[in-house]
Amino acid sequence: MPYRRLAALALTLLLVSCGGGGGGSSGTTTPTTPPTLRGVAATGAPLVNATVSVVDGQGKSVGTATTLAADGSYSLTLSSTSPAAPLFIQARGMDAAGNMQVLHSTVTTISPAMVAHVTPLTNAIVALSLGTEPAPVFAAASSSASQLTQMATATSAASDFLKTLVKTQISDLKLSATTLDLLADSTFAANKGAHDLLIESVRVDLARTSANVPVLQIGNKFLAAPTAEVVVALPAAQTELLKTTGATPANAITSTLKASTSATTLLGNLSGLDDLGAALNQLIAQGKNISAILASPLVTGYDKHDSRVQADLGAILYDYTTANRQFGRFQLLGCADDAPATGNCTRVLVAAAISDSTGTIVDLFSDAVSYNKSATTTNKWNLIGNGKKVAVAVYPLAFAARNADGTADTSLSPNPGTGLQVEIQGQTPNIIPGFPGIQLLSSATLQLPGGYVMPFGYCTRPLLCVSATTGATSLIATGGVGDIAIQSSSVGWVGSTDSVRAAKYLVNYTLSGTSETRTVYLRADVPSAPATARFPVLDGLTSNLVLRAADLQGGTYALDWHTWAAANPDLRIVEIKRVFRPADGTAPTVLDTTVPLPPKTAVTLSTAYTPTSTVTSELWLQATDSQGRRFHTRYTSSP
Repeated sequence: MPYRRLAALALTLLLVSCGGGGGGSSGTTTPTTPPTLRGVAATGAPLVNATVSVVDGQGKSVGTATTLAADGSYSLTLSSTSPAAPLFIQARGMDAAGNMQVLHSTVTTISPAMVAHVTPLTNAIVALSLGTEPAPVFAAASSSASQLTQMATATSAASDFLKTLVKTQISDLKLSATTLDLLADSTFAANKGAHDLLIESVRVDLARTSANVPVLQIGNKFLAAPTAEVVVALPAAQTELLKTTGATPANAITSTLKASTSATTLLGNLSGLDDLGAALNQLIAQGKNISAILASPLVTGYDKHDSRVQADLGAILYDYTTANRQFGRFQLLGCADDAPATGNCTRVLVAAAISDSTGTIVDLFSDAVSYNKSATTTNKWNLIGNGKKVAVAVYPLAFAARNADGTADTSLSPNPGTGLQVEIQGQTPNIIPGFPGIQLLSSATLQLPGGYVMPFGYCTRPLLCVSATTGATSLIATGGVGDIAIQSSSVGWVGSTDSVRAAKYLVNYTLSGTSETRTVYLRADVPSAPATARFPVLDGLTSNLVLRAADLQGGTYALDWHTWAAANPDLRIVEIKRVFRPADGTAPTVLDTTVPLPPKTAVTLSTAYTPTSTVTSELWLQATDSQGRRFHTRYTSSP
């Protein structure tokens, strides 16, 4: 016993002389000034006006900030002088393509001045370190201390492992894998530099397998199909990353490829892309008329983009001119080429947020650009369009029906249901409110990966409608999701191969006497059992306060969905419409409402409707996530 007491006393004296094992040589010191944290939130282009939240290793909130509109940077002084390590950071906001992003990062060691960028790659590092999706862990941070400790332990190894998955891009961009700091590079900016282009050149997703195993998916963003080239089982990866010796995280890779492919040639040319945005802003600031805008070299080579022609582009830029708008930095979305050459892409899909002088996002712009390496007097990058006469797309779909009080509609089965949302453009965009677009197509067909073919016909709506009659060219739209949905429960031709990521569809149509075949791919798996909470819902509806027909028919009813939006920060409502169905079965009246961009979560139904006969009134809400999955909710009002 005496020996043990002497040993304990000696250890205590040693710790005191060393500052408690972590302080200075003069003893333990308590910081008097809270540490600072800064970084950049970006998906390539900056996340503008995003909310950054920080918790410490005990799950305590230690600060929030908002990213600057100009560059996505943030800075804050933590609310605690001695926060517990590690810091866990979340950024929530809308990217330049209009997708809501919820991304994470971490700082494993507390210091007076810290840096933590928040990007899809840092989100992947955190997911690997946690062995699961970061968002639920962040939401329950106060009871997740052990998980946060594991995250801190595995972060360095997770970062090194992630670099092996994107090593081809790292090499093409002439980055050093040894010195590249994906989390805290003090020189990083969302400016098309090498680090920024690394973020933009890969598609990073989190998903679940059919066995409900969380996985990380990595793929070359510029492939024709959104293929998940590398798939990593997150729990297995974390197990390996936590090992102190003998770790082999590559064993968690379930795909054939162990690293994603790269658009080598394209990456070498992308550094000057933001010069195009600056040139467009200069053109806008000069206050030129449409004729002068159309004469600019920035648009003279423009072809077409999903029916948008050069004159339409000029009108858009002129609107930005008269309203004093400006382009934000371009975000790379993928390749518009039908069959991109290996390592290259000639038409690059891009998006940019359009802001006013206060930094508020007022519009979203998307198009395609091309590179001219021989240009000497103009920009090497210019707007070109994707060269397509109409827009086509297929998305995973989920649909739920609710009663006027917000409860589930038990008369519909299944509820919710799932399927495919098919968008084949039938009209030119509705540029002037109250006036429909001009008809482009009368009919089309969709060939599923399984070989079955379904007909579509014109229905005086922006998109062609699913047809029960082959060759039909004049349909009556229902106004509901059934116009554009192939629901798994009702169409026996939809199989498992049609519902997985990168499933290939063929759209056939004839336009101006010319037959065309378009290839489109499914961006993500169709959800098998979507959670009820994912479907957009309105605030305030109860058994005592129901949605009435008079509310939908009047012109002053306010819709508010802020509670749903707060619970689903990765979703955004993209469509609001009212459908009035006459009892006699004649064509319904459909009124569309312009959806405000986030962070707004309310809108007033400003157009009144007076029915001439008995009608059933419905309100439809459509939301989308960052992988294109669509979630529809139908409310049927009370009389």
